[in-house]
Amino acid sequence: MPNGNVGVHEREYGQAARQRGNGKVGYTMKAAELYNHLEHDFISEGLWDRWAEYMGGIKEYLSANFTERSMGLVCDFATSIHKVHSAVFPSEGVMGKIIAEGTTDAMLFVHHPAAWDIRRPSAFYQMDRESLEKFKENRVSIYSLHVPLDNFGEYSTTKTLADALGVEVERPFFDYCGALAGIIGRTECESVEELNRVFSEALGHQTRLYPYGDSAIRDGRVALVAGGGNDLAVVTEMFENNVKVLVTGITANNEVSASVHAFEKKNRVNVLGGTHYSTEQFACRKMCAYFERLGLPSVFIEEEPLFEDM
Repeated sequence: MPNGNVGVHEREYGQAARQRGNGKVGYTMKAAELYNHLEHDFISEGLWDRWAEYMGGIKEYLSANFTERSMGLVCDFATSIHKVHSAVFPSEGVMGKIIAEGTTDAMLFVHHPAAWDIRRPSAFYQMDRESLEKFKENRVSIYSLHVPLDNFGEYSTTKTLADALGVEVERPFFDYCGALAGIIGRTECESVEELNRVFSEALGHQTRLYPYGDSAIRDGRVALVAGGGNDLAVVTEMFENNVKVLVTGITANNEVSASVHAFEKKNRVNVLGGTHYSTEQFACRKMCAYFERLGLPSVFIEEEPLFEDM
Protein backbone atom coordinates (compact mmCIF):
# COMPACT_ATOMS: atom_id res chain seq x y z
CA MET A 1 0.00 0.00 0.00
CA PRO A 2 1.18 3.57 -0.61
CA ASN A 3 1.60 4.34 3.09
CA GLY A 4 4.35 4.50 5.71
CA ASN A 5 5.33 0.87 5.06
CA VAL A 6 6.38 1.52 1.48
CA GLY A 7 9.32 3.68 2.51
CA VAL A 8 10.85 0.97 4.70
CA HIS A 9 10.30 -1.71 2.08
CA GLU A 10 11.78 0.24 -0.79
CA ARG A 11 14.76 1.45 1.25
CA GLU A 12 15.65 -2.11 2.20
CA TYR A 13 15.19 -3.41 -1.32
CA GLY A 14 16.79 -0.36 -2.95
CA GLN A 15 19.94 -0.82 -0.89
CA ALA A 16 20.17 -4.47 -1.93
CA ALA A 17 19.56 -3.53 -5.56
CA ARG A 18 22.34 -0.96 -5.54
CA GLN A 19 24.69 -3.44 -3.91
CA ARG A 20 23.93 -6.06 -6.57
CA GLY A 21 24.23 -3.50 -9.34
CA ASN A 22 27.19 -1.67 -7.75
CA GLY A 23 25.36 1.58 -8.50
CA LYS A 24 25.88 1.15 -12.24
CA VAL A 25 23.39 2.45 -14.77
CA GLY A 26 23.51 -0.92 -16.47
CA TYR A 27 21.78 -2.72 -13.60
CA THR A 28 18.93 -4.94 -14.82
CA MET A 29 16.05 -6.34 -12.78
CA LYS A 30 13.87 -9.28 -13.63
CA ALA A 31 10.51 -7.92 -14.76
CA ALA A 32 8.56 -10.27 -12.49
CA GLU A 33 10.57 -9.03 -9.53
CA LEU A 34 9.68 -5.40 -10.26
CA TYR A 35 6.00 -6.25 -10.74
CA ASN A 36 5.98 -8.07 -7.41
CA HIS A 37 7.36 -5.07 -5.56
CA LEU A 38 4.82 -2.71 -7.12
CA GLU A 39 2.06 -5.16 -6.21
CA HIS A 40 3.27 -5.38 -2.61
CA ASP A 41 3.76 -1.64 -2.15
CA PHE A 42 0.70 -0.22 -3.88
CA ILE A 43 -2.13 -2.66 -4.62
CA SER A 44 -4.05 -3.29 -1.42
CA GLU A 45 -7.16 -5.38 -0.83
CA GLY A 46 -10.45 -3.62 -1.51
CA LEU A 47 -9.30 -1.48 -4.45
CA TRP A 48 -11.11 -1.99 -7.73
CA ASP A 49 -11.38 -0.49 -11.22
CA ARG A 50 -13.09 -1.13 -14.57
CA TRP A 51 -10.67 -0.17 -17.33
CA ALA A 52 -10.58 -3.59 -19.00
CA GLU A 53 -14.32 -3.36 -19.77
CA TYR A 54 -13.59 -0.49 -22.17
CA MET A 55 -10.34 -1.74 -23.72
CA GLY A 56 -11.70 -4.53 -25.91
CA GLY A 57 -10.14 -2.95 -28.99
CA ILE A 58 -6.66 -3.88 -27.78
CA LYS A 59 -7.54 -6.92 -25.65
CA GLU A 60 -4.96 -9.16 -27.33
CA TYR A 61 -2.20 -6.99 -25.81
CA LEU A 62 -3.57 -7.02 -22.25
CA SER A 63 -2.23 -9.33 -19.57
CA ALA A 64 -4.66 -11.80 -18.00
CA ASN A 65 -4.12 -10.14 -14.65
CA PHE A 66 -5.13 -6.72 -15.99
CA THR A 67 -8.13 -8.16 -17.83
CA GLU A 68 -9.33 -9.50 -14.49
CA ARG A 69 -8.53 -6.54 -12.20
CA SER A 70 -8.00 -3.44 -14.41
CA MET A 71 -4.85 -2.52 -12.48
CA GLY A 72 -1.19 -3.45 -12.38
CA LEU A 73 0.57 -5.07 -15.34
CA VAL A 74 -1.22 -3.91 -18.49
CA CYS A 75 1.10 -5.35 -21.15
CA ASP A 76 3.59 -8.09 -20.26
CA PHE A 77 6.21 -7.56 -22.95
CA ALA A 78 9.52 -7.73 -21.03
CA THR A 79 11.35 -10.41 -19.07
CA SER A 80 14.04 -8.04 -17.75
CA ILE A 81 13.99 -4.28 -17.17
CA HIS A 82 16.91 -1.86 -17.07
CA LYS A 83 14.98 1.44 -17.23
CA VAL A 84 11.55 2.82 -16.35
CA HIS A 85 9.76 5.67 -18.09
CA SER A 86 6.98 7.36 -16.12
CA ALA A 87 4.02 9.31 -17.55
CA VAL A 88 0.49 10.35 -16.67
CA PHE A 89 -1.06 8.90 -19.85
CA PRO A 90 0.16 6.37 -22.47
CA SER A 91 -0.47 8.86 -25.27
CA GLU A 92 0.87 8.37 -28.77
CA GLY A 93 3.36 11.16 -28.06
CA VAL A 94 4.66 9.48 -24.89
CA MET A 95 4.92 6.06 -26.51
CA GLY A 96 6.47 7.63 -29.60
CA LYS A 97 9.29 9.18 -27.56
CA ILE A 98 10.19 5.80 -26.06
CA ILE A 99 10.12 4.17 -29.49
CA ALA A 100 12.20 6.96 -31.04
CA GLU A 101 14.88 6.45 -28.38
CA GLY A 102 15.16 2.81 -29.42
CA THR A 103 14.58 1.74 -25.83
CA THR A 104 14.42 -2.01 -25.24
CA ASP A 105 13.93 -4.22 -22.16
CA ALA A 106 12.19 -1.47 -20.22
CA MET A 107 8.87 -0.48 -18.69
CA LEU A 108 6.45 2.40 -19.14
CA PHE A 109 4.75 3.25 -15.85
CA VAL A 110 1.52 5.25 -16.21
CA HIS A 111 -1.20 6.51 -13.92
CA HIS A 112 -3.89 5.78 -16.53
CA PRO A 113 -3.90 2.81 -18.95
CA ALA A 114 -5.60 4.98 -21.60
CA ALA A 115 -4.86 8.35 -23.18
CA TRP A 116 -6.90 11.50 -22.48
CA ASP A 117 -8.39 14.29 -24.57
CA ILE A 118 -11.47 16.06 -23.21
CA ARG A 119 -12.19 17.37 -26.71
CA ARG A 120 -13.04 13.87 -27.93
CA PRO A 121 -16.57 12.40 -27.65
CA SER A 122 -15.09 9.85 -25.25
CA ALA A 123 -12.37 11.66 -23.31
CA PHE A 124 -10.35 8.49 -22.61
CA TYR A 125 -9.20 6.58 -25.69
CA GLN A 126 -7.22 3.43 -26.43
CA MET A 127 -3.47 3.19 -26.80
CA ASP A 128 -2.19 3.26 -30.36
CA ARG A 129 -1.98 -0.27 -31.81
CA GLU A 130 1.11 0.40 -33.92
CA SER A 131 2.90 1.73 -30.85
CA LEU A 132 1.84 -1.36 -28.88
CA GLU A 133 3.27 -3.59 -31.60
CA LYS A 134 6.56 -1.71 -31.42
CA PHE A 135 6.59 -1.94 -27.61
CA LYS A 136 6.07 -5.70 -27.91
CA GLU A 137 8.90 -5.98 -30.44
CA ASN A 138 11.22 -3.89 -28.24
CA ARG A 139 10.23 -5.68 -25.03
CA VAL A 140 8.80 -2.63 -23.26
CA SER A 141 6.12 -3.53 -20.72
CA ILE A 142 3.36 -1.20 -19.55
CA TYR A 143 2.29 -0.98 -15.90
CA SER A 144 -0.58 1.15 -14.56
CA LEU A 145 -1.58 2.24 -11.07
CA HIS A 146 -4.78 4.24 -11.34
CA VAL A 147 -6.88 3.75 -8.21
CA PRO A 148 -3.85 2.49 -6.23
CA LEU A 149 -1.96 5.72 -6.98
CA ASP A 150 -5.02 7.82 -6.14
CA ASN A 151 -5.17 6.13 -2.73
CA PHE A 152 -3.82 8.39 0.02
CA GLY A 153 -0.12 7.88 0.71
CA GLU A 154 3.38 9.17 0.13
CA TYR A 155 3.24 8.82 -3.66
CA SER A 156 -0.47 9.47 -4.22
CA THR A 157 -1.78 11.96 -6.75
CA THR A 158 -3.51 14.25 -4.26
CA LYS A 159 -0.82 14.05 -1.55
CA THR A 160 1.89 15.04 -4.01
CA LEU A 161 -0.33 17.88 -5.28
CA ALA A 162 -0.82 19.05 -1.68
CA ASP A 163 2.96 18.95 -1.18
CA ALA A 164 3.48 21.06 -4.31
CA LEU A 165 0.99 23.67 -3.01
CA GLY A 166 2.32 23.68 0.55
CA VAL A 167 -1.01 22.43 1.91
CA GLU A 168 -0.81 20.77 5.32
CA VAL A 169 -2.82 17.55 5.38
CA GLU A 170 -5.59 17.40 7.95
CA ARG A 171 -7.03 14.09 6.78
CA PRO A 172 -7.85 12.11 3.63
CA PHE A 173 -11.47 11.94 2.45
CA PHE A 174 -13.73 10.70 -0.36
CA ASP A 175 -14.00 6.98 -1.09
CA TYR A 176 -13.23 6.30 -4.75
CA CYS A 177 -13.22 2.64 -5.83
CA GLY A 178 -12.02 1.64 -2.37
CA ALA A 179 -9.38 4.37 -2.22
CA LEU A 180 -9.29 7.60 -0.25
CA ALA A 181 -8.64 9.94 -3.15
CA GLY A 182 -9.03 13.40 -1.60
CA ILE A 183 -7.42 15.51 1.09
CA ILE A 184 -8.82 18.10 3.46
CA GLY A 185 -6.03 20.36 4.58
CA ARG A 186 -4.92 23.85 5.49
CA THR A 187 -3.25 26.48 3.36
CA GLU A 188 -1.42 29.60 4.47
CA CYS A 189 -3.10 31.49 1.63
CA GLU A 190 -5.69 33.90 2.99
CA SER A 191 -7.78 34.25 -0.17
CA VAL A 192 -8.81 32.09 -3.12
CA GLU A 193 -7.10 34.58 -5.42
CA GLU A 194 -3.80 34.10 -3.58
CA LEU A 195 -4.26 30.32 -3.64
CA ASN A 196 -4.92 30.46 -7.37
CA ARG A 197 -1.62 32.34 -7.86
CA VAL A 198 0.23 29.69 -5.84
CA PHE A 199 -1.56 26.99 -7.87
CA SER A 200 -0.47 28.60 -11.14
CA GLU A 201 3.13 28.91 -9.98
CA ALA A 202 3.28 25.27 -8.87
CA LEU A 203 1.86 23.98 -12.16
CA GLY A 204 3.83 26.36 -14.38
CA HIS A 205 0.80 27.72 -16.20
CA GLN A 206 -2.33 29.77 -15.57
CA THR A 207 -5.00 27.96 -13.59
CA ARG A 208 -8.76 28.64 -13.48
CA LEU A 209 -10.74 30.06 -10.58
CA TYR A 210 -14.53 29.85 -10.41
CA PRO A 211 -15.19 32.46 -7.68
CA TYR A 212 -18.57 31.20 -6.51
CA GLY A 213 -18.00 31.94 -2.81
CA ASP A 214 -16.22 34.28 -0.43
CA SER A 215 -12.74 35.47 -1.30
CA ALA A 216 -11.41 34.73 2.19
CA ILE A 217 -10.51 31.11 2.97
CA ARG A 218 -12.14 30.33 6.31
CA ASP A 219 -9.57 28.89 8.76
CA GLY A 220 -7.35 28.14 5.74
CA ARG A 221 -9.28 24.92 5.11
CA VAL A 222 -9.35 23.58 1.57
CA ALA A 223 -10.13 20.30 -0.19
CA LEU A 224 -7.91 18.80 -2.89
CA VAL A 225 -8.65 16.02 -5.36
CA ALA A 226 -6.17 15.68 -8.22
CA GLY A 227 -7.55 14.94 -11.68
CA GLY A 228 -11.33 14.71 -12.01
CA GLY A 229 -12.40 15.84 -8.56
CA ASN A 230 -15.11 18.30 -9.55
CA ASP A 231 -17.77 15.71 -8.77
CA LEU A 232 -21.07 16.20 -6.94
CA ALA A 233 -20.21 13.47 -4.40
CA VAL A 234 -16.84 15.10 -3.66
CA VAL A 235 -18.27 18.60 -3.28
CA THR A 236 -21.16 17.38 -1.13
CA GLU A 237 -18.79 15.61 1.27
CA MET A 238 -16.44 18.59 1.60
CA PHE A 239 -19.40 20.94 2.01
CA GLU A 240 -20.70 18.74 4.84
CA ASN A 241 -17.27 19.17 6.46
CA ASN A 242 -17.53 22.98 6.25
CA VAL A 243 -14.93 23.27 3.48
CA LYS A 244 -15.82 25.64 0.65
CA VAL A 245 -12.70 25.66 -1.51
CA LEU A 246 -11.91 22.84 -3.95
CA VAL A 247 -8.62 22.46 -5.82
CA THR A 248 -8.75 19.90 -8.63
CA GLY A 249 -7.86 19.30 -12.27
CA ILE A 250 -10.90 19.10 -14.56
CA THR A 251 -13.33 21.98 -14.00
CA ALA A 252 -14.74 22.72 -17.47
CA ASN A 253 -18.35 23.88 -17.16
CA ASN A 254 -20.15 21.76 -19.75
CA GLU A 255 -23.18 19.49 -20.03
CA VAL A 256 -21.42 16.76 -18.02
CA SER A 257 -20.54 19.06 -15.12
CA ALA A 258 -23.39 21.57 -15.22
CA SER A 259 -25.13 20.12 -12.16
CA VAL A 260 -22.04 20.26 -9.93
CA HIS A 261 -21.29 23.84 -11.01
CA ALA A 262 -24.88 24.76 -10.18
CA PHE A 263 -24.50 23.17 -6.71
CA GLU A 264 -21.22 25.02 -6.12
CA LYS A 265 -22.68 28.33 -7.19
CA LYS A 266 -25.78 27.86 -5.02
CA ASN A 267 -23.73 26.86 -1.97
CA ARG A 268 -20.91 29.39 -2.56
CA VAL A 269 -18.13 26.84 -3.06
CA ASN A 270 -15.02 28.18 -4.82
CA VAL A 271 -13.44 25.90 -7.42
CA LEU A 272 -9.89 25.98 -8.79
CA GLY A 273 -8.90 23.91 -11.82
CA GLY A 274 -5.43 23.08 -13.12
CA THR A 275 -6.02 20.41 -15.84
CA HIS A 276 -6.05 16.64 -15.58
CA TYR A 277 -2.40 16.20 -16.55
CA SER A 278 -0.88 18.99 -14.50
CA THR A 279 -2.50 18.06 -11.19
CA GLU A 280 -1.56 14.38 -11.49
CA GLN A 281 1.98 14.80 -12.84
CA PHE A 282 3.54 15.20 -9.39
CA ALA A 283 2.74 11.60 -8.42
CA CYS A 284 4.21 10.21 -11.65
CA ARG A 285 7.30 12.37 -11.22
CA LYS A 286 7.75 11.13 -7.65
CA MET A 287 7.40 7.52 -8.82
CA CYS A 288 10.72 8.02 -10.60
CA ALA A 289 12.32 8.29 -7.16
CA TYR A 290 10.61 5.02 -6.17
CA PHE A 291 12.14 3.20 -9.15
CA GLU A 292 15.54 4.84 -8.60
CA ARG A 293 15.54 3.53 -5.03
CA LEU A 294 15.01 0.07 -6.42
CA GLY A 295 18.16 0.55 -8.48
CA LEU A 296 16.49 1.33 -11.83
CA PRO A 297 17.12 4.55 -13.77
CA SER A 298 13.83 6.34 -14.31
CA VAL A 299 12.71 9.39 -16.26
CA PHE A 300 9.41 11.28 -16.39
CA ILE A 301 8.04 12.09 -19.85
CA GLU A 302 6.41 15.50 -19.96
CA GLU A 303 3.29 16.31 -21.97
CA GLU A 304 1.38 19.49 -22.73
CA PRO A 305 -1.68 20.11 -20.50
CA LEU A 306 -5.08 20.47 -22.15
CA PHE A 307 -6.36 23.86 -21.05
CA GLU A 308 -9.83 22.85 -22.23
CA ASP A 309 -9.96 20.72 -19.04
CA MET A 310 -10.45 23.91 -17.05
